[in-house]
Amino acid sequence: MNSNSSAHTMARIGIVTVSDRASAGIYEDLSGQAIKDTLSAYLTSPWQAEYRLIADEQDEIERTLVELVDEVGCCLVITTGGTGPAKRDVTPEATEAVCDRMMPGFGELMRQESLKYVPTAILSRQTAGLRAASLIVNLPGKPKAIRQCLDAVFPAIPYCIDLMDGPFLECNDDVISAFRPAK
Repeated sequence: MNSNSSAHTMARIGIVTVSDRASAGIYEDLSGQAIKDTLSAYLTSPWQAEYRLIADEQDEIERTLVELVDEVGCCLVITTGGTGPAKRDVTPEATEAVCDRMMPGFGELMRQESLKYVPTAILSRQTAGLRAASLIVNLPGKPKAIRQCLDAVFPAIPYCIDLMDGPFLECNDDVISAFRPAK
C-alpha cells in the first residue's frame, strides 16, 4: 500500500469524448463508455468518473482539460477522439497547449500496439502530458482501439500518479497489473 497521504483518497478521473457528431447527437458516444467500462474492469480502488462530451474545437478541448484538472481535481484525464490527420482533429494540439510537460512514450507505445491490428495506426497522433499533478492521455476514437491502447499503457499509469502524489490506484490483477518498482 502506498504510504503517502492520498492513499485512501477517491480518485477523480476525467473521461472526455471529442467528437463533432456525437456531441451533436448524431450518434451515441460509445468511446467514452468504453473508457469507463475499461477503467471499471481495471480499478478496485474507489474512483469517480467526470464525463464530458464536446465538439472538435481546440478552445473547447483546452477549457475542458483545464476545468477537469484545475477545478474538478482529476488526477487522470483520458480523452478519446480527435487524434487523426483530419483538419478538425486537434486533441493533441489542445493537450500540448495546456500541459506543463509532455510524456511522448505513451503515444509511441499506443501506436506500436495499434500497429498489431491496423496499418493505419501510424496516422494516429495520440499523446500524453502532465498538467500540475495530473496526467492527460489522448486515445483514438474507436472503442476497440481504446481497450487495446489502455491495455498497453495503463500498467504505468498508477505509478505515474504515485510520483505526482496523487491517489493510490489499485488494480484488479486478474485484469491488469500496475507496475510499481520494488522499494
